[in-house]
Amino acid sequence: MACFSVSSSLISSPSNFITFFRTSFKPSRMSAVMATGVQEVLPPSLTSTSDPPPIFDGTTRLYISYICPYARRAWITRNCKGLQDVIKLVAIDLLDRPAWYKEKVYPPNKVPSLEHNNEVKGESMDLIKYIDKNFDGPSLFPDDPAKKDFAEELFSYMDSFNKALIFLFKGEENEAGAVLDFIETSLSKFDDGPFFLGQFSLVDIAYAPFIESFRPALLEVRNYDITAGKPNFAAWIEEMNKIEAYNQTQQDPKEYVESYKRIFLVLPMVSVELCLILFIHYVGRCRCNI
Repeated sequence: MACFSVSSSLISSPSNFITFFRTSFKPSRMSAVMATGVQEVLPPSLTSTSDPPPIFDGTTRLYISYICPYARRAWITRNCKGLQDVIKLVAIDLLDRPAWYKEKVYPPNKVPSLEHNNEVKGESMDLIKYIDKNFDGPSLFPDDPAKKDFAEELFSYMDSFNKALIFLFKGEENEAGAVLDFIETSLSKFDDGPFFLGQFSLVDIAYAPFIESFRPALLEVRNYDITAGKPNFAAWIEEMNKIEAYNQTQQDPKEYVESYKRIFLVLPMVSVELCLILFIHYVGRCRCNI
């Protein structure tokens, strides 16, 4: 594992550190992998030199970044609803994003966003609910009041989950243990299936992209298996990997590992707070406009 030196000015200034990462590392574009059947042909990521699509021409478009876990929530939802022919994917290169995306499509300049009915909506959790409610296809949210309540609890828990796993990269396991125990217990709350709400739902979609990226990176960087001693969690991952609509969005684990290494190789020198900033910007840079 190669190391690199980081000056004190970078460590003391999050903005300087982010500029360093932005200019030093450019992840490669990744293609979707199908579990079975024909591979979906993904459009190339649009850059600062790319022309915009014919915006507001009546086409429904989902703007994403292939590696971004937040954007992949909406992408997975689209696929699980069977909307590949209804919602067109538009991939954005967020390290070289086109100016027209902010100016003409979505002023917050983040992904995911959805162009639908001459409006553009954003924020991943809002979008997965919107797509589920406003488009044809199987419902991805339960009618059972108890399941609805637990779903909202699990949605609210996402930030705690992500923060705890980032602490793991720093070698601090106390908080992560409790969080992973909560996930394991949550997966046994309902007995009508192996998923968070028993049957597959938006909750699974909300967690899956983050677990998919965290798990191989933690194994490589910290030799830590987040499913060790957690049979429900391990079974959940196994069942998720059987869902073709989800597999269509999966990325090469090596890309996740390299992305996390680029951040956490410098962990001994920076605080958890700065690591959180770097994680959001570099791995989840879809949500930042820095």
